[in-house]
Amino acid sequence: MKQILVFIIALFLSGISFSQEQEDVKVGLVLSGGGAKGLAHIGALKVIEDAGVRIDYIGGTSMGAIVGALYASGYNARELDSIFHVLDFDELIQDNIPRAAKTFYEKNESEKYAISLPFDGLKISFPTSLSKGQNLFNLISKLTGHVSHINDFSKLPIPFFCMATDVEKGISVKLTEGYLPQAVSASGALPSIFSPIDVNGQMLIDGGVTNNYPVDELRKMGADIIIGVDVQDSLLSRDNLKSAIDILVQINNYRTINDMKDKRKKTDIYIHPDIKEFSVISFDKGASIIKVGYEEATKYKEQLQELSQRQKNQKSTKIEKTFSDSLQIDVVEISGTKDYTRSYVLGKLKIKTPAQTTYKRFSEGINNLSATGNFSQINYFFSEDENNNNVLKLQLAETRSRALLRLGVHYNDLYKSAALLNLTRKRLIQKNDIVSFDFILGDNIRYNFDYYIDKGFYWSVGVRSRYNKFKKNVNFSLFPPDIAESIPPVANIEIKYEDLTNQFYVQTLFRQIYSLGIGAEHKKLKFTSITIEDTNENERSIFENTNYFSAYGYLTLDSRDNKYFPKKGVFFDGKFNFYAFATGLNEEFEPFSIAKASLSYTYSPNSDLSLTLSSEGGFKIGGEETVTLDFFVGGYGYNNINNFVQLFGYDAISIRGDTFLKSALRADYQIYKKTYVSAVANIANVGDKLFESSAWIDRIPHRGYALGLASDTFIGPIEVFYSYSTEIKQSQWYVSLGFWF
Repeated sequence: MKQILVFIIALFLSGISFSQEQEDVKVGLVLSGGGAKGLAHIGALKVIEDAGVRIDYIGGTSMGAIVGALYASGYNARELDSIFHVLDFDELIQDNIPRAAKTFYEKNESEKYAISLPFDGLKISFPTSLSKGQNLFNLISKLTGHVSHINDFSKLPIPFFCMATDVEKGISVKLTEGYLPQAVSASGALPSIFSPIDVNGQMLIDGGVTNNYPVDELRKMGADIIIGVDVQDSLLSRDNLKSAIDILVQINNYRTINDMKDKRKKTDIYIHPDIKEFSVISFDKGASIIKVGYEEATKYKEQLQELSQRQKNQKSTKIEKTFSDSLQIDVVEISGTKDYTRSYVLGKLKIKTPAQTTYKRFSEGINNLSATGNFSQINYFFSEDENNNNVLKLQLAETRSRALLRLGVHYNDLYKSAALLNLTRKRLIQKNDIVSFDFILGDNIRYNFDYYIDKGFYWSVGVRSRYNKFKKNVNFSLFPPDIAESIPPVANIEIKYEDLTNQFYVQTLFRQIYSLGIGAEHKKLKFTSITIEDTNENERSIFENTNYFSAYGYLTLDSRDNKYFPKKGVFFDGKFNFYAFATGLNEEFEPFSIAKASLSYTYSPNSDLSLTLSSEGGFKIGGEETVTLDFFVGGYGYNNINNFVQLFGYDAISIRGDTFLKSALRADYQIYKKTYVSAVANIANVGDKLFESSAWIDRIPHRGYALGLASDTFIGPIEVFYSYSTEIKQSQWYVSLGFWF
């Protein structure tokens, strides 16, 4: 009987042992926040994968949420390594919207002002952050497109959650459902770097503020064993507190470091890479950070392998991820708009439904919508309706600010020094409108006024007014014979040039890439001189004082990635004016037309060198009596008005003619970040009635060459050129500072 009892007990115990051996072990992975230091998570994941550990749950904060969400979506560690190796983090973090994504109006606005500040109620305020994080949202949205239909994060290939912070209440928020890119963006919205994200009525910021290492939340999901990768900072010494971001992170670390004393004990395998030499913005050292994470995790390889052996099965979490760039959009649903119309939004997106487009073009449209500055948040996702239509759902939040104060500075050899003060008001009279007034102080007081009603693909309406003036010593030979006869024989005379131009126009997008417009124009030109003023015959000091009235049309294409230092792209600008009548000093006026066009192509044979080949030309039909609207050629660095044409090797407006042809080749070689050595060769033929004979092609009289140093700064390009003309055997220096206006 005893033998039977012993046998039964032994059998029972062996059954328990067998059952325990077969018991599956659920593994949770917690990934802390840490900015760029969070790239170490990728290195640690490589080791975890190589050890054969199956991850059953993932919880992350900030950068840990970004890496964790992608891993939970089906990417493996090496795929993540490849993705993050090719990213431009500077572009990802900032709101530097690609120029190709902007409309023509946004391009002009972004390349004119050095500083833009909210100015509502005539009070200057400052932006809540450096970036709205739109580029980050776009990236996560694209990478997680294959799981965009999953709203419950526990249904992802690996159940996932991330932590954020309610900025109004100061409490931690666990995000377990919704739209994954939005949740991840909220978790990583580092204060002062990214704007808060509105999620279901809560204003959320970086989860690291309240819970940077959510180990307790992960345990509650059912994890038996927890692997933690902690990339949080230790407290820095005064010598290492070198920036505002360092101090902000240091303050936040006071609490998180204390919290980690308990949280570390709750972690079964605690991986803490030594990344003290990196900062939260050391994205340029991503490869080194990943390597450090890999090396630290390797120390736990045996423990990880033992853990893997305790798991019952090793199901693959990898799922099919399609990266087709093709997008079919049949229906667009827009919510959250009050002051902007549907046509305005679709015009910025460059979408006319049904639309067959690419993800790249769609992202450019989203960036263009963001570039307007009219929306504080842009969320979107794709779905299908009951009719199997592909639906784009846009959730927009309009910015509260309607007024801007903008500043700029400039210097060139024609207008001299100038300081720009701009006031801009959006939604002044009706939806979609914007009014802008530039007041330019300095050696020559000027102004620019714009009122524009943007209707997207439909015909938009605008009104412009501009006053320009400068003083310039010009060559006596510039004047036509009938004027020159009344001028005493002097080599040069000082001319005061004044231009007042008022325009009304309508324009639209043509084939989504061209700007096509027509309008009516009033222009008053006045040329005076005190050099030859005679007290008895003051009228001789006025050479032009006439109002001209014309109709005009234009067609513009601009695909350059940068206006001043392009690496690639095409620029075309064509304009035709018909001057119908005039009043004033030009009593001999007869109707005439002026046509002009310019075309340039930029190509970069390598990352440091860009070559730009350009050609332009223009001619006048009729109107021999009117010479003040002829082409005036020469100089560099100023904003072109009327028919001014820049030409290296010659002084500004030193050559005149009713016809011109010009070609140029410019090379910009980058010797340092945003610093270039530039070389230019240009030729031109300028004269009267060139096309009536073979004179325009028989010889090219005007030739100039230039060598300079240039830098692309936040106030605009700073350029210094030395040039020489083989025709006149003279040299010229050109200095240009700041955006042209």
